[in-house]
Amino acid sequence: MDNYKYKIINFLFNQLPNINKATVLELGVREGRSTKNFLNYCKKNNGKLYSIDIHDYSSLFKNPRWKFILSRDDNFKYLDKILPKSIDILYIDSLHEADHVEKIFYYYYKKLTVNGLIFIDDISWLPYLKDQNRNNFYCETNNKETFDRILSIYLSNYKNFDLNFNFFSSGICKITKKKNILNLKAKINTREFSLKNLVRKLIKKIKY
Repeated sequence: MDNYKYKIINFLFNQLPNINKATVLELGVREGRSTKNFLNYCKKNNGKLYSIDIHDYSSLFKNPRWKFILSRDDNFKYLDKILPKSIDILYIDSLHEADHVEKIFYYYYKKLTVNGLIFIDDISWLPYLKDQNRNNFYCETNNKETFDRILSIYLSNYKNFDLNFNFFSSGICKITKKKNILNLKAKINTREFSLKNLVRKLIKKIKY
């Protein structure tokens, strides 16, 4: 089983609930592998898939359950005229930069139904470290920043949505909406570099 099947199929598609007439929004199409699986899901559940990308992939599928939209996924004024008012499942796999992910997360979260799901791809930086097999500075830094940003959003919203991570390959996270409330992100203040922790490390080093 390749990385895509192990990560996306097992963590995403095998966990999707059977929602009658589900509305799915996919941000980023590329090869269309996720698009194909979402269309199978929509066929099973009498649903509708909307896919957005800055490149024209409209010829990938001829399916009445699919609407392809050629646009940036943050062109909100334009998309408001095309997209349905509410969605049940959101898959974010477009521009993997923390600021962009945060912007579209906050925008589309308000459209998500309660108990709806958001999946954010590429949240693990581990495979892209300098000494790892994918060694890529851009992916390492952006995936790590996205991961940290998701945590900072969750810190002020742990009562409003549930959060789960899967770190296989480039990683993916699942968010389950519990409430329509969504607070601004909070700064994560850890005690990692506090004097107390530095003393603790020093004592451990001397002791062992």
